[in-house]
Amino acid sequence: MDTGRLYAAVAVGGFRRYATYRAATVAGVFTNTVFGVILVYTYLALWEEKPHLGGYDQAQAVTYVWLGQCLYATLAIQGGGAEKDLMERIRTGEIAVDLYRPADLQLWWLAGDVGRALFQMLGRGVIPFVFGAVFFPMALPTEPGRWAAFVVTLLLATVVSFGIRYLAALSVFWLMDGMGVNQVLMVTGVFFSGMVLPLNAFPGVLGEVVRALPWAAQIQMPADVLMGETDPLGAFVFQGAWAVVLLGAGRLMQSAATRRVVVQGG
Repeated sequence: MDTGRLYAAVAVGGFRRYATYRAATVAGVFTNTVFGVILVYTYLALWEEKPHLGGYDQAQAVTYVWLGQCLYATLAIQGGGAEKDLMERIRTGEIAVDLYRPADLQLWWLAGDVGRALFQMLGRGVIPFVFGAVFFPMALPTEPGRWAAFVVTLLLATVVSFGIRYLAALSVFWLMDGMGVNQVLMVTGVFFSGMVLPLNAFPGVLGEVVRALPWAAQIQMPADVLMGETDPLGAFVFQGAWAVVLLGAGRLMQSAATRRVVVQGG
């Protein structure tokens, strides 16, 4: 099997694996929809008091909420993607088997996570987003070009998300346990990605800092491209630069970690 077909097969395997959890998917759709409704009414009340907060009108704020619910599981905002399995394999020593595969470790896990993200988007993300579009006023574009640019930002956001979580997973080579790292991923993911409040609404220096961090590439950039609040090319450059930095850092950390693998207990 050539390299392209190999990683495509891994991605398909990741898609199929998550497609088997039908009850969890239905529960996730319900949960994201309910939380979306709660957040929408919270945002509407907030925007009533603070019109054009973060440069958004109420329709844009509502759009941001439903996009966040669509991407919550897709981008594993609070963790729960490929990094969870990778941490466990490092902890148990099964990672030694992965290192013997005739495949690149980072690309193998990236491909599997892309398959997972695609399923979570189609299986869990689309329905809440459509629900929001049907029952609430949303600022959705009519130009096909804007939608095409939005799709590109989603792909780049997926790579950035993986890059963050892959670095976190590799830390288990030294920490020997991923519980604390998972907690950090949950907190940073929710706060810095703008899951609770758009990063554009953060004031002063704090706002400048959070909008420069890689988490901004996950929800804020796709939202601003979708609603025409930023130039797509600038968003691509921002996301692409962070993707390269994170994957490069992951490559260096992987090299250091696997130079001498120590399996816990032996």
